[in-house]
Amino acid sequence: MAAKSSILTQSGQVRRAIVVGGGLGGLMTVIKLCEAGVPVDLLSLVPVKRSHSVCAQGGINASVNVKGEGDSPYTHFYETVKGGDFLANQPPCKGMADAAPGIVFMLDRMGVPFNRTPEGNLDFRRFGGTLFHRTAFAGATTGQQLLYALDEQVRRYETLDVEDERGVTVPGEKMVRKFEFWDLAGLVLDDGGVCRGVVAQDLKNGEMRAFRGDAVCLATGGPGLVFGRSTNSIINTGAAAAIAYKQGAIYANGEFIQVHPTAIPAADKLRLISESVRGEGGRVWVPRDRNDRRHGRDIPESERYYFLEERYPRYRNLVPRDIASREIFRTVIHEGYSAEGEQAAYLDVTHLCKTAAGKSAVRKKLEGVLEIYEKFAGADPYENPMKIFPAVHYSMGGLWVDFEKGADGSLKPGSARNQATSIPGLYATGESDYQYHGANRLGANSLLSCIYGGMVTGPAMATWRESQSKSAFDLSSSLFETEHKRRVDEYAALGKRTGADFPVNPYQLHEKLGEMMLQKVTVERHNTELDGVLASLQDMKADWKKAAALDPGAKGTINQPTVFLRHLDGMLALAELITKGAREREECRGAHYKPALDPELHPDDPAAVGRDDARWLKTTLATFNGEGPTLSYEGVDVSLEPLARRDYGKVAAATKPAATTHPSDVAGATPSPNTPDGVS
Repeated sequence: MAAKSSILTQSGQVRRAIVVGGGLGGLMTVIKLCEAGVPVDLLSLVPVKRSHSVCAQGGINASVNVKGEGDSPYTHFYETVKGGDFLANQPPCKGMADAAPGIVFMLDRMGVPFNRTPEGNLDFRRFGGTLFHRTAFAGATTGQQLLYALDEQVRRYETLDVEDERGVTVPGEKMVRKFEFWDLAGLVLDDGGVCRGVVAQDLKNGEMRAFRGDAVCLATGGPGLVFGRSTNSIINTGAAAAIAYKQGAIYANGEFIQVHPTAIPAADKLRLISESVRGEGGRVWVPRDRNDRRHGRDIPESERYYFLEERYPRYRNLVPRDIASREIFRTVIHEGYSAEGEQAAYLDVTHLCKTAAGKSAVRKKLEGVLEIYEKFAGADPYENPMKIFPAVHYSMGGLWVDFEKGADGSLKPGSARNQATSIPGLYATGESDYQYHGANRLGANSLLSCIYGGMVTGPAMATWRESQSKSAFDLSSSLFETEHKRRVDEYAALGKRTGADFPVNPYQLHEKLGEMMLQKVTVERHNTELDGVLASLQDMKADWKKAAALDPGAKGTINQPTVFLRHLDGMLALAELITKGAREREECRGAHYKPALDPELHPDDPAAVGRDDARWLKTTLATFNGEGPTLSYEGVDVSLEPLARRDYGKVAAATKPAATTHPSDVAGATPSPNTPDGVS
């Protein structure tokens, strides 16, 4: 029986969509659904304003070209796919770059307090991987300002009544119902494998509930906690994406994990020092004397080694993040340089603060991030160079999502295929999808991809919803009751894990997992170590089955250790597909780097200068086989720009930088399509 209308079912229920995740991707998806007249249930693990998007610091990219440098959306598109080492499908990237200026202007109208020039124009700073000023920013708290702006828009929809096609108000129904502190426990799939809703748990009282939805979107962030210490919030376990993966969704390019070049070294959490610091003139260096133990401020200019500037004289401190992280890692770990004897380099803004006016300008643009350093490192960054080291930051991989190419080479507006996972009716956006960044994300493209992804996902979900002959709200209740009971029983079984049969502490198991992944599956990867990690993961999965609930708790209350057990199961699953993807990819591409295959290190080794044709320029597709991942590969859409040499002008000592020919590499030039750096 077909639905009564696009708003109401045969029984008079409101037909809702579901968005899981209250960050930028989720909120923009909600806004676009509401604009299409689709009521939404919004579920969030934490209060929406505490979603991980709030932690973003540096800015959002858009080629507005207010500084007259010759920048353009096409250049932005090209540098995005080049920065991603040509592993991203190009039509979605073009759509994102084309939409970026309009997105920034929309956010400006929403009231985001972007920094402005003295003339009143939006101000833009440089970020890595480009020679143009392309990054709009609100001090060093851009993510917070964007998140709050979108949250205000969603709050408006929380007050608006649902109306049917005739404009008649549906009593007691609002366009958005918000459920904060709810944790995804499972997807509801019908006999045809179509996603019809979710089961989630209220973390305030332990209640498990089935939600019906005519389309479902996961906007649940990345898996940073798989690596133990990262720049991510502690909610970023990747568990929701792992649940979808275990229920049949394809997970793509899991091996591509971005390690940010500059974070504060610490034993507990690795706090980010934004790329905006380098965008505003911050310089990375180490003492030229490997045995120098003086404080950074006491080392004169002549005794400092600005290695990024010497090795990349054109991009200097703003090479893409994967390159910067490898260079810092190599300089500190392999070449033995240090900061006061510690395994760290310096990130320095003190040269910008020598005058009162200079210090004031730095404070205006970077105060938010510099406060973090002062608070957690205990040193004034305006007077002392900051100690930094690379840290796990972002996942380019995520749930595989589809797209439909439009006539202009971008995305076809409103296509139900856009952002659709391999499970019909299930969509993904934000960091939980894989679509926009290829093998390496350019800085300040993350906020853009979250918002653009939401703008694409909302209309796609609305189109899918209208195409269905039957609403989830008209299906038999037994489908939802069965999945609800399965998740209730699962949780109850975890809660009963006490006594001598369950000797493993899950938090210690997670610590072991995180330390192993951090040491062996980040900046550099070696096959022998990856083989050892895969073997250890089998042992850890066995240990998980013996992990205790620790605190069974009383009925009617939530048991946090039991919830953590559910998340740990997901982290182990993702760790395995990340590691297996890294083991099987026999090439160096973007954030995936194997020194043994680096032709710069091994110019005479055929294995290093060759390529693995089975996986070269291919997307890794991981499917869950009941025990672990099965990998397959699909080609990348490079229909707009052919593969080019990823050249950022690295030079050896006393060697002039090599020339490049692509217009995006020349500040002030206007690019034309299909003009590569030089085909490899």
